[in-house]
Order: sequence, then C-alpha cells, then structure tokens
Amino acid sequence: KINALANKARGGGYEGGSRYQTEPIFLNIANIHVMRESLRTLSDLCFPAVESTHWLSNLEKTQWLEHVRLLLSGASQIVDFMDDKQTSVLLHCSDGWDRTSQLCSLAMLFMDPFYRTTGGFQVLVEKEWLAVGHKFAQRCGHGDARSDNDQRAPIFVQFIDAVWQVTRQFPSAFEFNEKFLVVILDHLYSCLFGTFLANSDQERTKQRGQSHSLWDYINNRPGNFSNPGFVPTDTSVLHPVASTHLLRLWTSYYGRWNPDVQPRKSTRAAPSKKSALMPIAETRNSPHPT
Repeated sequence: KINALANKARGGGYEGGSRYQTEPIFLNIANIHVMRESLRTLSDLCFPAVESTHWLSNLEKTQWLEHVRLLLSGASQIVDFMDDKQTSVLLHCSDGWDRTSQLCSLAMLFMDPFYRTTGGFQVLVEKEWLAVGHKFAQRCGHGDARSDNDQRAPIFVQFIDAVWQVTRQFPSAFEFNEKFLVVILDHLYSCLFGTFLANSDQERTKQRGQSHSLWDYINNRPGNFSNPGFVPTDTSVLHPVASTHLLRLWTSYYGRWNPDVQPRKSTRAAPSKKSALMPIAETRNSPHPT
C-alpha cells in the first residue's frame, strides 16, 4: 500500500474499488530495492563464512523467508477467491511484470496440475514471465558491469524459491525435482541459453537463431529432472501453509558453495560387515586372562 500511495503522489496511482464494487486488497509485498538488499544480506550470511552462533537471528534479519511467505500468502488468497469463492481477481503491481508475474504464476501453479508437470512449468514461465515482459536482462544485470545498478532485483529467484517451498509441502504433486529448479536458476545468470536473455519477446525474436533454449537442454535429459515420487493422478488444488515455521532456507541453492552449510559424507569407504564384526568374534572366543 505504501508503494501505491507513493505512486499516487508522483502522479500515478492505483485502481480504486468503486469501479468494481469492492475494495482493493494490498498484499504488502516490498519493492525491488528491499528484495535486492534482502538477498544481499542472505548471500553474506551463507558465504564465505557462517557464524553458527547467531545463525537463526541473522537469518531472520535478512527477512528473505518473510518475503517468500508474503508471496505464498498472496497467491493463496488469490486461490481462495477463485477456487473457493468462485470470484474473479484483478491483479497488478506498479509495472505489471514483477510481483504480478510472481503472484499470477504461483496461483496458477496451485490451481492447475498441468503447471506442476515439467512441460507445464516451462509453459508457465514462458507465458507469465517471458511473454508478459518481465525484464530479465534488467533485473539480472545481463551485459551490465555496474554491480550497483538499482534496477537489479531477485524477482524470479524469489519465485523459484517459493515454488521450492511448495514442493516441500506437497512432494508428490510435482513431476520435476529440486535439480530442475536449481538448473533454471543457474542458467538464469549463466547466459549460456537465450531463454532468459533480453527484456521482451521482441528483443528475443531479434536474437533468434543466435542462441539455444534452456528447455531443449532440460527436455533432452528427462531422467535428471524427474521426481520419482510424483503422483500424476493427483489433480488437487494446492493450499500451502504460508507460515514462517514451515519455511526453510534453501541451502541446496544458497549455501551449496559453502561446505559448512551443506551436510556431507565421509570420503572413506565404510568397512565391510565381515571386517566390522571380526574383532567382536575374536573377543568373544578369546580366553579369559589368568
């Protein structure tokens, strides 16, 4: 609401409820500058060193999980209106391609099981992010050496994080696995594929033929990204719990370069059962000392 009032003070504004015989509902999702700073502090928390003594309090200070919670809460409200109350919803943010894309795509993911398949999720991203005009180049800083560009923001990263949180609550509802989401974010910034380059479909059309699609790479390796626990017959509408106590930091993504954040296995092979039991057998058969 604060952002909407600020826009109105600059000569812009927001649609009032009088035209629709209702009152607008503000979801209180912060702007791109708040999100950028939140991710920066989260990155500092996870790398290069982790202060385990104050880990939870420092994580809370980043407000990252709270921002993700507000996204899930907003999308859940949309689902409640459309699925439970059978009511239409008009949704938009200041520009129409940041928070609007986040909330629309999450709500569709909750309501339609097609978008929870590997191919369906690709369609969702193409439709609600790329075709809508989310400025990937601007938000990701592609081709811009200025690290202090105030138009950079982790809007799409936040959306994928929210998707990951939902896969934790409904592990059998998604055809794709965690690696699928990680690879998407890896190539959001790698620029190896043309999928997330440029700011609009018009710009991407001009680049056609000069790059490859990330979806081709993924679809040619279906076994790498499939969820073995997927139940395709489950067509339920999802109602995730948007509560901080159920949200987790996605350490497989944010902390994967820091061994102190990741669980690990010993590099030494476990002893065989025979060698492990041998000393015990010898002890039982050995004579008592005299």
